[in-house]
Amino acid sequence: MKNLKKIITTAVLLVSVIIYAQEVVPETYINPLDIDYTYMVYNSSKNISYRSGADPAVIEFRGEYYMFVTRSFGYWHSTDLINWEFIKPKQWFFEGSNAPTAFNYKDSLVYFAGDPAGYGSILYTDDPKKGEWTPTASITKNLQDSELFIDDDGKTYLYWGSSNKHPLRVKMLNKDDRFLETGVEKELFNLVEEEHGWERFGENNYHPTLKEGYMEGASMTKHNGKYYLQYAAPGTQFNVYADGAYIGETPLGPFTYMKNNPMSFKPGGFANGAGHGITVKQTNGQYWHFATMALASNAHWERRLSMFPTYFDDEGLMYSNTSYGDYPLFGPNHPTKAGQHSGWMLLSYKGKTTVSSSQIQVKKSTSAYDDYDITEMPLEKNSEGEIISKLLTDESPKSFWVAASNDDEQWVKIQMLSPGKIYAFQLNFHDQESGIYTRTEGLRHRFTLEVSEDGKNWETVVDRSRSYKDAPNAYITLNQPVRGKYVRYNNVEVPGNNLALSEIRVFGKGIGKKPEKVKGFKVSREEDRRDASFTWNPVKGAQGYNIRWGIAPDKLYHSWLIYDVNEHFMRNLDRDTRYYFSIEAFNENGISDKTEVQEVK
Repeated sequence: MKNLKKIITTAVLLVSVIIYAQEVVPETYINPLDIDYTYMVYNSSKNISYRSGADPAVIEFRGEYYMFVTRSFGYWHSTDLINWEFIKPKQWFFEGSNAPTAFNYKDSLVYFAGDPAGYGSILYTDDPKKGEWTPTASITKNLQDSELFIDDDGKTYLYWGSSNKHPLRVKMLNKDDRFLETGVEKELFNLVEEEHGWERFGENNYHPTLKEGYMEGASMTKHNGKYYLQYAAPGTQFNVYADGAYIGETPLGPFTYMKNNPMSFKPGGFANGAGHGITVKQTNGQYWHFATMALASNAHWERRLSMFPTYFDDEGLMYSNTSYGDYPLFGPNHPTKAGQHSGWMLLSYKGKTTVSSSQIQVKKSTSAYDDYDITEMPLEKNSEGEIISKLLTDESPKSFWVAASNDDEQWVKIQMLSPGKIYAFQLNFHDQESGIYTRTEGLRHRFTLEVSEDGKNWETVVDRSRSYKDAPNAYITLNQPVRGKYVRYNNVEVPGNNLALSEIRVFGKGIGKKPEKVKGFKVSREEDRRDASFTWNPVKGAQGYNIRWGIAPDKLYHSWLIYDVNEHFMRNLDRDTRYYFSIEAFNENGISDKTEVQEVK
């Protein structure tokens, strides 16, 4: 009996040691958000089929969250801001919704507007989870990019505008009488491109002929008695699509330009853009800014969604943290670092990649002329006769590879430059002549993922071979990290006629050294004070660099992540603002110390 007790005690201790030795992997998410984006009908007459998600309106209602997205023929529901389930409503606008607005009025009713025809019918419900909505009669017209805001006193305001000429406007409505207009209407403000570099039209805020950006996407946040009216510029298809804010003492203004604008800006890295969004307050008090990212590969209106933590500083300035914003980020329920970079780095960058077959491989980017630079890659094979792809690990979402078919004979193999501990994967599927339009049920992405240390012995770490999940930007974290240098994607079935991918991204922790601190960092503001040039000495072993800047040494709210190069040029500064700059290097092993902050007048 005593021996039996000893055996049991020893077994319990061993189990305890094993459990204790296991790493606690934190909850994370990544941008673009991993949801089942809807196929669009914008270019269906041209047989261009693609998914898109844009112009999010996110609200908290009775402790849960609802997300409304342009032309999605429904909306999403979540309890944690990470996992979203689509709700198909019983009554909705015939063409979906366009640049929607939603408002939670005192946890009693949700009001919604976004008729693509521009008419002012406002829907309402007390049970959005059930999907039953009641419409009001149309009360106004020309309501593109509208924002409905009901103040604590019940007074109701409608902001709207989408133009490269006209300003944002506001009108007052009577919530208790079908939202009829009260007669109070006011012009508010417009873009001032000659002062605000980030408002200039074009990729990287440059276009050779068009100078006026588009002002759109009004959104109102009330915080500590002040009114933050947010707006988007300069165009949804560009990497510099951003949200700025004006601050007022009343919902009607007057409004003052916020000196640290834009408040949401992500011009660099893999996924670009952070404009036309909405700021929502989590039940724990943390703010989040949901925004639109510019994929713009099949068409300029091909977009995705993002979520960034948002704050108000000691001056009452509103800002979002988008640094490393397309890397794994701590989940919204993290006690101290919600939305911040998890520390998992990109292991797969420039990994040697081979594929099962190749119908076409296209290198693509947005040009300065608001069109595309396109290169069809020649077919290349390695010494073993395998087809090479240089596009699936290049950190470009616009470039893509298309397999010869859509079956279980298709695969992708990546040999990473260095081994590491793998924590997560992001699979970015591409739509290539999919032939799918509007909201389509029953779509699914089925595949497996394998990891190997030597390229010969493989371990299956993800099995979605029988999954019913539709995940065009699938983000998958492992329960426990695995060590590996090789990753293999094995296809089973995806939507469309052919398997197509734009990027496979592998995240984790490298086993080497992080880069040294950057040296020789020089910043020069140009004759046009909206522009600045940067140079620095290359850092050995660095994948890339992250430039940070802001209006004070302790307010470096902006960042621009770039790969490979040791120079940069930006056109997004405010002409009359003094800025402070710093830079850091990064690789698969971590991030270097930041350089000393430089003041540049």
